[in-house]
Amino acid sequence: MAGSGYIEAIRQQIRVRHYSYQTEKSYLYWNRYFIRYFKFTAAKHILPTHIEQFLCFLANERRVSSSTQQQALCALVFAFKHVLAIDTDNLQFPYAKAPTRIPQVLSDVEAKQVIDQLHGKFQLIGCLLYGAGLRLTEALSIRLKDIDFENRTLFVFRGKGKKDRVCILPKMTIDPIQQQMHHVRETHAHDLSQGLGMASLPTSLLKKFGTSAKQLHWQYLFPSVHCVSHPVNDYICRHHIDPTTFRKALKKAVQKTDITKRITAHTFRHSFATNLLRRGHDIRTVQELLGHNDVKTTQIYTHVAGLHQTGVQSPMDYS
Repeated sequence: MAGSGYIEAIRQQIRVRHYSYQTEKSYLYWNRYFIRYFKFTAAKHILPTHIEQFLCFLANERRVSSSTQQQALCALVFAFKHVLAIDTDNLQFPYAKAPTRIPQVLSDVEAKQVIDQLHGKFQLIGCLLYGAGLRLTEALSIRLKDIDFENRTLFVFRGKGKKDRVCILPKMTIDPIQQQMHHVRETHAHDLSQGLGMASLPTSLLKKFGTSAKQLHWQYLFPSVHCVSHPVNDYICRHHIDPTTFRKALKKAVQKTDITKRITAHTFRHSFATNLLRRGHDIRTVQELLGHNDVKTTQIYTHVAGLHQTGVQSPMDYS
């Protein structure tokens, strides 16, 4: 069972709990790595002490970050608990402490300077990241039904932590979105003419809606170029574009500017929150727009915006 059977058992337990596909890939990766490292041939040989040894290997030999180490630990503990039924509460391992980081942000001028260097659908994605405070996966997961032009809102379905929320729709994105929707209609009509047209849906929704997943409102706003086989249910569908394609476009856009800050897709979300606070918007409102459970998570942006030191003057500036 320590081979393919063990991995398949982990996969089944993940899907029973409706974990995301990204979590599934991560958990299976670390458990495969774990098995290959110790060359296990049977599940009976796997012990909690092996987790300690593996984590030490990752820290000392691979020199992974604390977050990567934590990710590997979660994947292994899941398999021990739900597949092997082995208790891991008494692991003897010096856990690495994650550093407390303050995110780097862009000013409004810098954010728009980078977005101006993006083109086509990538520019629209950049506008949604900065203008609505979306995560990249949230922006790419927008379906036509999630867009409300009348109320100028975007509905985020099962964002981080499987939480739904409503975000603001930037006014200047309305025309580009309508143009993108026209492209989606043409693509979908072509798919239907080929006997295709299914949107990629979570298994639970597929069971509920069935072939109605062929309807236009289920289609992604940013569809992929090619139809693919659904990773869980095996039907042919059209998913959204891969996040890597936007990251590559963003990297090229940043290189065309004179900005020296490290910029990722998530930098736009940080900048969205910080610039709202700088303009005097209530932190509770920003918390709701970002989808944070605790206002303490949102408070980090008050430090970035300098709001915690309002009125304090540097000694170098004393007259």
